[in-house]
Amino acid sequence: MRKVVTAAMAAGLLIGLSPAVGAATAAPGPVFQPAPVQWGKCENANLQKAGAECGMVSVPMDYADPAGEQVSLAVSRIKHTVPDDQYQGVMLVNPGGPGGSGLTLSMLGAYVPKGAGAAYDWIGFDPRGVGSSRPALSCDPNYFSYDRPHYVPTAAELEKAWLDRSEGYARACGNNGKLIEHIKTTDVVEDMDSIRKALGVEQINYYGFSYGTYLGQVYGTLHPDRMRRVVMDGVVNVEDVWYDANLNQDVAFDRNIKIFFDWIAKNDATYHLGTTGADVEKLYYEQLAKLDQQPAGDVIGSDEWTDLFLNAGYSQATWDSRAKAFSGWVHNGDWESLKKIYDGANPPGDDNGFSVYLAVQCTDVKWPQSWQQWSKDNWEVYAKAPFETWANAWYNAPCRSWPAKPGKPVEVDGSKVTDALLISEELDAATPFPGALEARKRFPNASLISLPGGTTHSGSLGGNACLDDQIADYLATGKLPARKPGDGPDTTCEALPQPTPEGMGALKVRPQQPAVLQEALQSNWH
Repeated sequence: MRKVVTAAMAAGLLIGLSPAVGAATAAPGPVFQPAPVQWGKCENANLQKAGAECGMVSVPMDYADPAGEQVSLAVSRIKHTVPDDQYQGVMLVNPGGPGGSGLTLSMLGAYVPKGAGAAYDWIGFDPRGVGSSRPALSCDPNYFSYDRPHYVPTAAELEKAWLDRSEGYARACGNNGKLIEHIKTTDVVEDMDSIRKALGVEQINYYGFSYGTYLGQVYGTLHPDRMRRVVMDGVVNVEDVWYDANLNQDVAFDRNIKIFFDWIAKNDATYHLGTTGADVEKLYYEQLAKLDQQPAGDVIGSDEWTDLFLNAGYSQATWDSRAKAFSGWVHNGDWESLKKIYDGANPPGDDNGFSVYLAVQCTDVKWPQSWQQWSKDNWEVYAKAPFETWANAWYNAPCRSWPAKPGKPVEVDGSKVTDALLISEELDAATPFPGALEARKRFPNASLISLPGGTTHSGSLGGNACLDDQIADYLATGKLPARKPGDGPDTTCEALPQPTPEGMGALKVRPQQPAVLQEALQSNWH
């Protein structure tokens, strides 16, 4: 799942390599017992304001050698406020990525309706290599510099430029020592269990978004007795890890950007970009070609243009700002607004999220090594879905030459997890709907809420009363929607309506998705 960086993000692979999900790979190994968390003051001002405590959990670099080199995981906690006899335990939260910082997500409990979050200790954490955890991974902080070579390799020199860049980035990542060898999903899952132990509890509750749902599925396979209540929103398809997942995303994002263009056309009185979606789409690609020849402000070229519109495929909450920037550029030459959006998704000089994204996905499974295979697959997808395909291909291309040995994905089996709530908008592009249906099969005690027609990725606790109230009921009582026969969803909620050009005012039935969650998700969309 590509991060909106440069299209560096989402999350976020090749014909013939539909990586078959292999046997569970977490070797038994020696048992590791971490020290209890020593809680203290948080450095983050928002966490301080929310009354959070922060600390570190020391865990093995390699769980096969628990007495060897250690890494430190940054954790935060906001404690329950109900009487102790109503306490429901700890709730770990992960925003996805991989590579997403979840340290501030201990604040999420305050946004669960009906006060249901108050019964939990909410635990945010930065996975190994991420953010405030140490060591933090970085390979080339300036990799996503402005005005990069055009994504679509229509000429041999463009293809070579991107192959060289991708291989160079992979080589640079090899300078991160042992961490690059020990940052698979299974390592992060064992870190989650170490956090559980450091908190001194027998079970965790878990709320995972996007890639966080893959962590939840693997944790539920390897440690099912340690899971209590589980919410997974924007569900990863475990059958597509990870090469095929990206090709499937390309098709889905192309569909969603067309939905966005249709919306712009419906609001032509505001944006003046065309009265049909086809007109807006034509103008979009005309501007892309123009920027490829002459970057706006010498910074926003065709790649940055692609990247700054990617978030529109993730969430309709971003539509108005992107449409205004599109209109401002076309009619007034306003490139500063384009740069502001781009920089917001891709902070200059920071490749931590991208490097961790690659480190996890490139070593979870063996990727195709043949560039001929990559080229064939991506040109075939590009022919029907040009918006994101080559941007996503180059985002993941370092996996061809990644300097660490790949493993085998866990064969996900959630049959021993007592209950779980799955959530998916049916036009989610980052984690397409079949992933939620597959998880429902593998977690027979789970129930799935779908939102037909919804295009937002991981949008729970975003003001949809039908959805959010069911989450609150489940967290409060364990009540799930009744499981229905067959392979479809167990119940549905109507998706939130499309925004108005003035913003999201029409959606304020309840407060929108909290800013802390929006920031965590949007800065780590792959």
